Amino acid sequence: MVTSGGARRAAWVRALVVASALAGMIALAGFVLGRIYADSLLVLLVAGAALGSVGLGVGARRLPNWAVAPISAVLLAAYTIVVLKWAAGRAEMTGPLAKIARDSLANGIPRLLTAMIPVEPTPDTVVVPVIAAWLAGLAATEVAVRAGRVLLGLVPVTALYAGALYVVGPNASAAGWATLGFAGLAIVAMATSNRPAQVEGPSKVRGSAAAAGLVAVLAFAAAIGPWVGGQVSATPVDPRRYVQPPQVDSLDESPLNRISGWMLDPRQRLLEVSASDKKIRLRLAVMPDYDGITWRVGATYRNAGRVLPQQPRLADTAIHTVRQQITIDGLTGRLLPVVPTPTEITGARVAFDSGTGTLIRPEQLATGLRYDVVSEEQTPDLNLLPTADVPSGGAVARYLSVGANVPDQLQRLSDQLADGNGAAYDRAAAIEDFLAEHYRKVADAPSGHAYPNLTFFLFGPRDQGGQVGTSEQFAASFAVLARLTGLPSRVVVGFDAPAAGGTVTGGDAIAWPEVLFDGLGWVPFDPMPKSKNPRPVEEDFTPKPTKPPSPPSEPPPTVSPTSSSAPPAAPAAAPGGGPGTVVVAGGASGSVLLLMGAAALTLLTMRSSLRRRRLLAGTPDDRIAGAWAELRDALRLAGRPMPSHLAATEAAAYAVSPAPPRRSRLRRATPSSAPTSSPASASPSATPASAASPASAAPPSPSAPPLPPLDALVAGINTVGFAPGAADDGQASRASQQAVDYATALRARRSWWRRIWWSIHPGPLRWHRD
Repeated sequence: MVTSGGARRAAWVRALVVASALAGMIALAGFVLGRIYADSLLVLLVAGAALGSVGLGVGARRLPNWAVAPISAVLLAAYTIVVLKWAAGRAEMTGPLAKIARDSLANGIPRLLTAMIPVEPTPDTVVVPVIAAWLAGLAATEVAVRAGRVLLGLVPVTALYAGALYVVGPNASAAGWATLGFAGLAIVAMATSNRPAQVEGPSKVRGSAAAAGLVAVLAFAAAIGPWVGGQVSATPVDPRRYVQPPQVDSLDESPLNRISGWMLDPRQRLLEVSASDKKIRLRLAVMPDYDGITWRVGATYRNAGRVLPQQPRLADTAIHTVRQQITIDGLTGRLLPVVPTPTEITGARVAFDSGTGTLIRPEQLATGLRYDVVSEEQTPDLNLLPTADVPSGGAVARYLSVGANVPDQLQRLSDQLADGNGAAYDRAAAIEDFLAEHYRKVADAPSGHAYPNLTFFLFGPRDQGGQVGTSEQFAASFAVLARLTGLPSRVVVGFDAPAAGGTVTGGDAIAWPEVLFDGLGWVPFDPMPKSKNPRPVEEDFTPKPTKPPSPPSEPPPTVSPTSSSAPPAAPAAAPGGGPGTVVVAGGASGSVLLLMGAAALTLLTMRSSLRRRRLLAGTPDDRIAGAWAELRDALRLAGRPMPSHLAATEAAAYAVSPAPPRRSRLRRATPSSAPTSSPASASPSATPASAASPASAAPPSPSAPPLPPLDALVAGINTVGFAPGAADDGQASRASQQAVDYATALRARRSWWRRIWWSIHPGPLRWHRD
C-alpha cells in the first residue's frame, strides 16, 4: 500500500525525469543541427527553447489545458524576440527589430536551405529551428507528462531530431554518439512511468501489460532493424538540391554586355573605394560558360554570412590580405564588386559562389550601400608558367566548350597561333601578343561577342569598322581562341580602382581573360593593345583561298560525225512492237513535271508552316525572334543578306535603304559566237550594261509598294535582347505584322518568276542563324 502523499511525490519525480529526458532529446537535436553552423549559438538557443517549453509544461501541469497554450504562445513570442535581437547583434545587423523579425519569419526556411555551409547564425537562419524546438517541447510535455502517454509524447521530439538530421544531410559527419544518447534518453523516459502506483490491484495485470509493451517494442525493432542498418553506410540526401538558390537576372547573367555602355559614359560614377597600398582590380563577375552567342555567369549562389568559406590555397603562392570599404554610387544590378577572393564581408547580406569567389546581393544595389570586405589575393610563382600544363577531362569541360558552328576563320587563326607552340603558356602568350599587336581599342565600338561579332572584330576591314573594339571583344576573342587551342579559359569583368582610393567610373570598367594552369590556378592575361598603331591583320594572317577544282585527268571522248550533211536518223521503233522513243520520252517528261509540281507544293506548305510557327507559336519573345528571322530571310531572298555585325537599329536602316546598283555580268565569248568584225567597228552604244540580264538590271516597278517601317520590330528585338520576358503579346503582334508587311513589299518588287521562286525557295528551311 502506498500513501497518497508518497504517490504524489513519486508522480512529481517521474514527471521531472520524463521532462528532463525530453529536454535533453531536444537539446541533442539542436546539437546535431548546429554542426553545420559557424559557431555554437544555435545549440544554446535550441537548448534554451527546450528548457523554456518543457519547464512551462511541467510547471503548468495543474492548470487547465486551455490555459497552457496561450501562456506558451506569449512566452514563445518573448523568447523569439530575445533570439532575434541576440542573433542580429552577433551578426552586426542594423535596422528596426520589427523589420528584421518580419524578414526572418517570412524567409527563414528558404534561407536556411540555401545558406552557404558553415551557416552563420543570423536571425533568418536560427528562428525556424528555435520555434520548432519550442513547439516540439510543448507538445511532447503535454502528451507525455500531463496525459501520461510517454511513447506517444516521444513522437514530436523524434520528428524534430529526424528533421535536424535531414537538414544536415551529407554536410557533416555521422551523428553516431548523439543518436545513441537520444535513444538512451528515450528509453529512460519510457522506463519511467508517470502514472502513480496502484494502491490495490493484482500485480499480474501490470506484469502482463509490461510484457505486452516489451513484445511490441521488440517486434518494431525487428521490423525496422534491417532498414536502419542499411542506412548507416548510405549517403544522406541533401535537401538543398530541391531548393532553388538565388539566381542572377538578365542584367547580371552576362555583365560583359555592359562594357560598351560604360565606355560610352566614362565619367559615370559607379562606386567609391577606400585607399589601398597598391592599385587594385575589383572583380564583379566571372563567366565560364560560352555557347557561341553569349558568355554567361552560370554560378550557383548560396546565402552566406560575414565569414565566407576559405578558398583552397595553392602551394608556393604569396598571399596578400586586402581590406576594402566600398560604397555603391551609380552601379546597378545585384553583383557586388570585391577584390578576389573575399573571406569576410560586413554591411551587406550576400550570397556567395564558391566556384568563382563572386558575391551577389538578394536585393538590387542601392546608392549609398556601404560594405567592408577582407580578401586574400593569391599570387602564384609566374616563373613556373613556361613549364606548367593545363588540366583536361570532364572537370574542365565547361571551360573548353565553344558552342556549335565555329567560324572557319577563327579555327584557322587558332591553328596558326598554336602551330609551333606546344607548351600551354606559349599558346596563351601567342594569342595575347597577336591581339595586342594587331587591334585597336576604341570606346564607341558596338557591343557583342557572338561569333559574328568576333569574326568582324578579328577579320573585318578597318575602313568598315573592323579590327577595333572594347575590352569586351579583346577578352572574348582571347578566351575563344584559347579554348580552340585546348586551354581552359574564362572571361572576367571588373574595375580598375585607384590605389589612393576614390571614385570608380564607367571608364574604369574592364574585361580580361584567365587561363587555368595545373598548380597555379587561374592566371589572368592582358590582350589589350600596347601600341596606338597596330599592324594590319592581313600582314600576319590571310584567309586561305578556296581551292579550285582539279581538271579531269583525261579529255572527254569526242564523236566524229560520219557526214556533215547527213539527215538525222529517224527514231527507232522498240523491238517487239512496244512504245516508241517519243512516247517514252513524253511519259518521262510528264512524270518529271508531276514530281516538280509536288515538290513545289511541298516546299510551299513547309514555308507556310515555318512562318506560322515563327509568328504565332511560343512566348512573345519567341514570336519576336521569329519575326526577326522572317526579316533576315526576306533580305537574303532578295539578294541582300543582313550583315551579322549590325545592331538592330542599323539592320533596320540597312533593310529600308535602297539596294546598291548591281554589277553587270558580261557574257563570255565563245568561238562560235565571236564577232567577225574588228574592234574598231563596234558600236559605241554596245556597253557592258547592254549585255546584262534584264531581270537583274531592271529597277523596281514604279507601282511596287514602298517598304514599310520596322520600328516596332526593332523595339521588340531590343526588348528581347536586353530585357528577356518583358515583351507582351501586343508587341509581338506588331513586330510580326511589320515583318510580314516588309517581306510582302520586298517580294512585290521582284519580277514575276522571281516572286514564284521566292515562295518555294528551300533556303529558309535550312539556313542556320547565329
